[in-house]
Amino acid sequence: MTGIDRRFFTGFSLSCILLATTFLTGCAAPKPAPQTSSQQAAPEPQKTFTSTRATPSDSTVPLDHRSNEDFRREKYPVDGRNFSPVDKNIAKLGKVKDDPDGSLNPYVLAIASCYPADGSYPYRCKPLEYDLYNGVTQDIWYKSRVVAKAHPNFTRCSYCCGLTFEVFCRAMEYRNIQKGLDPDDFNGMSFSDLFNLLQLWYIEGKGDSPQFGIDAYGLGKKIENLEDARAGDFLDFSRNNGTGHSVIFIEWVRDDANKIAGFKYFSSNSRGVGYQTERFEDTGGKVLHKYFRLARVGSIENYRKFDRTKIPFRRAYAP
Repeated sequence: MTGIDRRFFTGFSLSCILLATTFLTGCAAPKPAPQTSSQQAAPEPQKTFTSTRATPSDSTVPLDHRSNEDFRREKYPVDGRNFSPVDKNIAKLGKVKDDPDGSLNPYVLAIASCYPADGSYPYRCKPLEYDLYNGVTQDIWYKSRVVAKAHPNFTRCSYCCGLTFEVFCRAMEYRNIQKGLDPDDFNGMSFSDLFNLLQLWYIEGKGDSPQFGIDAYGLGKKIENLEDARAGDFLDFSRNNGTGHSVIFIEWVRDDANKIAGFKYFSSNSRGVGYQTERFEDTGGKVLHKYFRLARVGSIENYRKFDRTKIPFRRAYAP
């Protein structure tokens, strides 16, 4: 190698090292911003699980000197079997009592009660994170594949439609297991069907909603009369300020004349997973009557056949 060649090779190598260092520095992920809220939390129900916040391990400790518990704390509280707080609470549920109609509602409420409502399951909804995260607190599996992804920051964060979809999936699975059925069989839906339902649930297209998806896939029915609503129904609504929410209905709030004035619900809210109360715009709140959609998943015996050719096929993002 000539002197010119050696000088060129040395300079080129140093440039590559500097370039690589620059790119590696730029890949450091920013820490999530603290969440704020302008909403006032409603009182929690009598049966509520709590969770202790995890303390992040000291990043200055070399990796080869960290204990298993150090690593587990970084992944938000899980035990040695990788059970989350919700997993452990679900394991304690036991048999869920069916209602007279055999609907999914008792299972929805039972699963919802397993989520800590103390702020330890935070809210996170930022644009353009579909490649990382589908708003669920932990990966949701169906037919041996992940249909909805948890955020890789391991904080168990969620957003509204992600959490309600997560509760729906876990309630469906729990009911199937209790009845001795395949936990991965939701009315014969394929993985692609459930992923498409997720996108209808998340309102990726015109006319989409949890109500539309539940009805389209033959799982249940729309609730048209507000007085027919029951705890455990799925609901999405819009407000007069341009925002909306996906929630699990709990109960009505009534005025002195016993007229419906608002409602209590469970969801992932700006202060984290928990319970909130809102009112309709004609009773001092912001919720629009026109965009208030309720649905109920019915009994397994009342599932209906569905026609894929009549259901919009959404491919907003890859699973």
